[in-house]
Amino acid sequence: MKRKIKGSLLGRMISLLVLLLLVFIILYPFIWMVVTSFKAEADIVSWPPKLFSGEFGLQSYKDIWERIPFLTYYRNTIIFALSVSLISLTFDTMAGYAFARIDFKGKNIMFLLVMGTLMVPFQVIMVPLFVEVYKMNLINTYLGMILPRATNAFGIFMMRSFFISLPKGLEEAGRIDGAGEFKIFRKIMLPQCKAAVISLFIFHFMYQWNDLLYPLIMTTDDSHKTLPAGIASFMGTHVVEYGVIMAGACLSILPILIVYLFAQKQFVQGIAMSGMKG
Repeated sequence: MKRKIKGSLLGRMISLLVLLLLVFIILYPFIWMVVTSFKAEADIVSWPPKLFSGEFGLQSYKDIWERIPFLTYYRNTIIFALSVSLISLTFDTMAGYAFARIDFKGKNIMFLLVMGTLMVPFQVIMVPLFVEVYKMNLINTYLGMILPRATNAFGIFMMRSFFISLPKGLEEAGRIDGAGEFKIFRKIMLPQCKAAVISLFIFHFMYQWNDLLYPLIMTTDDSHKTLPAGIASFMGTHVVEYGVIMAGACLSILPILIVYLFAQKQFVQGIAMSGMKG
């Protein structure tokens, strides 16, 4: 009996050590980023690289506030990421419900076409997309940045997978009570997928917040540039200012961390419950 207890305790300790090692490996790049943001440029590029070396200060944070309109970029990123996430979430949820629960002619073909867009790299369509937005006089506008991102094939697929997993008795009960399709969707089905909706919102928000290429080609001046584009300006052809870039990265990930910390439970539930069924 004592041997079994000792063996069980040893196994738990080994598991704990392995988990702590994995956590350290995952967190180490973030630790390096935070520490580097407080170091002088000369200490950052010194060889061999050391995590804790040289003097520490706030010069990189001062530089990023003084050399670029950081608050403007922050505001633009919040408006862009939040607007796209909410609008895309609305359309993705409705489209996912339609593909999962409503029978209409050509449904399977339309769904395959939507899924086919996932295989098209953005680099293939970015020039035609820029020309289209330019001809509509929407360059350097929030509408021009938000409109092309109004829906997303991955979001439609994710919500369809979740709606398929729900029992058919829910909507049938609504139809018996005389509810229309939209009322069934809004009052009965949508409350059942709260975790999936929150998960999809986090996915959208993180992607839009970190996106560099798309906002960069849709803006030509500082009035509508986003944080990734602003931080990228410190990366030149021959000179890279690592300290300022790391300081900007630390400040830029704060909203994502806050969103995730408040919604991590629903995020995990949404991923687990959606099942990604075909």
